[in-house]
Formats: sequence, C-alpha cells, structure tokens
Amino acid sequence: MARVVVDVMPKPEILDPQGKAVLGALPRLGFAGVTDVRQGKRFELEIDGEITDEVLAAVDEMAETLLSNPVIENYEVHVEDRSVAEVAAEAGR
Repeated sequence: MARVVVDVMPKPEILDPQGKAVLGALPRLGFAGVTDVRQGKRFELEIDGEITDEVLAAVDEMAETLLSNPVIENYEVHVEDRSVAEVAAEAGR
C-alpha cells in the first residue's frame, strides 16, 4: 500500500489569520527567530495497489475539486514512503 500526500496552502496573496495568530503566540511561548507562519492542510491518502500516472491524475482531480479551494489555495501532490508519525517513532527508538 502506498501513500499519496496532498499539501494545501493559502495562496501568498491571501491573508492567513491562523498563521498570524501562531506567529504572535510563538514569542510569548519563548520561541524566537520565526519571521512568518502560514497554516495549511495535509491529506494522506492510502492507495491500494501501484502508484501510476492515472492514480496521480485522479488524486490531482480530488485535490482540485474537494481537498482544496483553487480560488484561494495552492496544492501539491507527492508520493510518500512513510508518514511523519512513522519517522518520529523511528527517531524515538
């Protein structure tokens, strides 16, 4: 089973109030040096079978029609071997 990831982010010209709220909170929590924050969404799709060009085209269509709002968001589709949680779990061994 393979994993296809869709990362969705607000377009650069779109205001990101959630990102600004996080940016404002970081110094209050003792984190310095961050100059900007943009908040987005990540979708991990488990795909049965092989990842083909047709599968990626279908995921791209999913991203454009359901997972993102193309008017205000950009998205990127990529194939991933492991999830962030799996990588973190391995690092904790």
